[in-house]
Amino acid sequence: MAQAATPHDSVFKTFLSRVETARDFIEIHLPPDLRTLCDLDTLRLESGSFVEDDLHPYYSDILYSLKTTSGDGYIYVLIEHQSSPDKHMAFRLMRYAVAAMQRHLEAGHPTLPLVIPVLFYQGRPSPWPWSLNWLDDFHQPQLARQLYSSPFPLVDITVIPDEEIMQHRSMAALTLIQKHIRQRDIALLLDRLASLLREKHMSGQQIAVLIKYMIQAGETHDVKTLLYELARRVPQQGDKLMTIAEQLKMMGRTEGLLQGIQEGIREGLQQGKREGLQQGKREGLQQGILEGQRAARQEIARQMLLRGVDKDAITDMTGLTQDELQHLCH
Repeated sequence: MAQAATPHDSVFKTFLSRVETARDFIEIHLPPDLRTLCDLDTLRLESGSFVEDDLHPYYSDILYSLKTTSGDGYIYVLIEHQSSPDKHMAFRLMRYAVAAMQRHLEAGHPTLPLVIPVLFYQGRPSPWPWSLNWLDDFHQPQLARQLYSSPFPLVDITVIPDEEIMQHRSMAALTLIQKHIRQRDIALLLDRLASLLREKHMSGQQIAVLIKYMIQAGETHDVKTLLYELARRVPQQGDKLMTIAEQLKMMGRTEGLLQGIQEGIREGLQQGKREGLQQGKREGLQQGILEGQRAARQEIARQMLLRGVDKDAITDMTGLTQDELQHLCH
């Protein structure tokens, strides 16, 4: 969050907010190899205010943009003033630099800019006591250097052979389904799915969630048949799979009924508008739709509870909260 400015900060910002003064600062203090990259004639003051995801603002002291001497790309010089030491100053500067890069991309630029953080220190003790390499802020700096100077790990399941995925234990079924979720007939994976279910690496909740995912995101149109076939091939999971299949059938009937009710009420609302139906009555009919949907889902959940289906799986399948499910248990 923003902190109250000290007199030291205020006078520094006032001076460095003037382009001519910032140009002198950069010419005097920037290392020669970096200074030669900067076209100081293009120096421009930028806003140093950034907003995090939780909407808390934070501020760098001075941020200038300029073009490179080669004419391509952008450079930002971020000048931070400190009148007291901060052990994590290097990390703070890195945060500001990354925020400036992000804003640069959001402005439509295709590549990241070079952001040069500079710390201006006037405090006690003297000299500045902490490292300004942000990687030294880690418990194991060497590992941090290795990680952040190399490409990040990539798990590209689109190129992993199915035979290899089958060896991924509790991750195998999820990985296999997500790799093939867009294919027209996911039933082609029946043998592999049956094999994974027999290995018992997944909990009942994970199985239910995976099947729900297949229904919501998959291209196959007959998940119930797939479940029945899996139940036949994996008898030890048969009851669980059959229960899910029956609940899908029940939900299908309920959703169809609700859809019919909604269509009927929608037509009634349109007719009511033509006939001057009052706003209160229209809202009452719309509320009735919502209450009907909720009652139908509660009935499905009640039937699933009677059949011993895992409560977490029920909330995933019906969209009810744990509190709503708890009321049904009484």
